Amino acid sequence: MMKEPGLILRKVLNSEEKKACVEIMADSEPWITLGMNRDHLLNTLEDPLNEVYAALMGKDIMGTIVIQTRGAFSGYLKSIAVKSGWRGKKLGSQMMAFIEKEIFSTCANLFLCVSSFNPEAQKFYLNLGYEQIGILKNYLVEGHDEILMRKTTAPILERN
Repeated sequence: MMKEPGLILRKVLNSEEKKACVEIMADSEPWITLGMNRDHLLNTLEDPLNEVYAALMGKDIMGTIVIQTRGAFSGYLKSIAVKSGWRGKKLGSQMMAFIEKEIFSTCANLFLCVSSFNPEAQKFYLNLGYEQIGILKNYLVEGHDEILMRKTTAPILERN
């Protein structure tokens, strides 16, 4: 994978950066089809259970990642989004490599959900080694399922 020169991935620092992340998400699938407005997205980013990361080129945020490190599925990728104009340039793959390194340093599994109406995202995750482990029928909205996926380094009880 070719790395984008000058790409920095780090935790979001302030509310201005969170708002920039919300704009990227609001202009992306699956949030458009799911009908999630900016207020809902901002609430997600401000939830204390979530860690929010930004992918920056210089001072411009080109992508965002939201993870949960606590809860039923510790190591849960809640969302990933790449700014319009940067999609298809391997930025998402670089962001996933970064977050996998972060998660797998403390957890044996990385879980995520991908919407049934988003075949490109499904293919993206399958190509990165994720496996479908379940389907959550009508989980977020009626008529659309969420596909639960997992990538693992080891069974939880066998992890060193």
